[in-house]
Amino acid sequence: MSATMIKEFRLPDLGEGLTESEILSWKVAVGDTVTLNQVIAEVETAKAVVELPSPFAGVITALHEEPGTIVEVGKPIVSFEVADDGGASRSGAAPAGAAPAAAGTAKREPNLVGYGAVVESSGRPARRARTFTTPAAEPVRASVVEPVRTELVETEPVRPENPLVEPVETDAAERPRSTPPVRKLAKDLGVELAAVAGTGAGGLITREDVQNFVGGGELSAPVRHLSAVSDSVSRAGLAPQGGREVRTPIKGVRKFTAAAMVASAFTAPHATEFLTVDVTPTMDLLAKLKASRAFSGYKLTPLTLVAKAVLIALRRNPSLNSRWEEASQEIVQFNYVNLGIAAATPRGLTVPNIKDADTLSLLELSEALTGLTETARAGKTAPADLSGGTISITNIGVFGIDAGTPILNPGEAAILAMGAVRKMPWEFQDEVALRQVMTLSLSFDHRLVDGEQGSRFLADIGAILAEPGMVLTMV
Repeated sequence: MSATMIKEFRLPDLGEGLTESEILSWKVAVGDTVTLNQVIAEVETAKAVVELPSPFAGVITALHEEPGTIVEVGKPIVSFEVADDGGASRSGAAPAGAAPAAAGTAKREPNLVGYGAVVESSGRPARRARTFTTPAAEPVRASVVEPVRTELVETEPVRPENPLVEPVETDAAERPRSTPPVRKLAKDLGVELAAVAGTGAGGLITREDVQNFVGGGELSAPVRHLSAVSDSVSRAGLAPQGGREVRTPIKGVRKFTAAAMVASAFTAPHATEFLTVDVTPTMDLLAKLKASRAFSGYKLTPLTLVAKAVLIALRRNPSLNSRWEEASQEIVQFNYVNLGIAAATPRGLTVPNIKDADTLSLLELSEALTGLTETARAGKTAPADLSGGTISITNIGVFGIDAGTPILNPGEAAILAMGAVRKMPWEFQDEVALRQVMTLSLSFDHRLVDGEQGSRFLADIGAILAEPGMVLTMV
């Protein structure tokens, strides 16, 4: 019988600087045999939902985290029993049945391909096991409760016999153990954590503990009062079923987007310009391309042609394709274009980008746009595609909107919003005619782009869309 060993897989860095991810679901169970690169879990980072492939071939021996748990990068999430290849000492794996290694000596597994560089250390000092003392008790010592996981054993909080009596405040050293998201959930629900019994390792209070506590009817006084008011209003027929408010935790893509928008709005001085264009010639060209055999099977939309116009206009206005670096006090001008496309997804706004879009033909650009938007809406965008953008486009026209003031994607100098194409009375050849019209809204970072540069860039895009033949004078 061949020798085996236990290998732990630690949550890798799934993007640039991301420190945690939420386990959405496990695709395997303890005892399952898996192959290399088989999808074992689905996790949500601050940027996207990612399928996590297995780094080993073997048998699942332990799933260390439950679905819904937010896990820090570098923390073990699953253990495998794999064939002993004689390299246990090099990989940090232990033979099956051997005593688990100390938490401080466990070596972090290399990150998966495409999910960032290998991180040699966690970037933060190792935590020491804490001990607490009371006048009538010996110090409580840390004990290992799972392989390669050192947890603190604390006295479990005592739930008051009478839920109507407010819990007595405890000493800071005896404060119930929980994570920040759990404390936030408890605060929103009006739950005193001192009254909740933790079922996690070492008495840790989990999200499920708080939710189960609420489900049992043991709410704090303010929430009981609100609940009573809500019930009485519902009986009067004045409130919809389900309560008067809906609270959704701020996490994942929504949390990341909110932080990015706030940082952008209060860091880069935004300026926005508008241009309304007769795009009838562009729409005629679009119809001809769709009917062309060369474009058969490709999805061509106004966004495809607007994106191409942006790429051409950037050649004449490179300042719009740059970044302000505060730390080095430099302006970085890119000689390539990673074109970001804002995509509305069920989990929030994402801006994946097409790498080196300036090198693509119209056919290739069309294909890239189709794949990018479909992947984004399915929530499967790779973290690498959500970073490194140099300029972005947002298509608000699909919602029937004409214009707006788009906020810059952090680190970019400009973003173009394209409005809806509408048939309107328009001056054409000294007469009023029904034409197809679009409004373009350009926001730019005024530190990087002067008004003249922004205006020329927007005018170039408008000229191309008003008369596609103008491209011959620009390239």
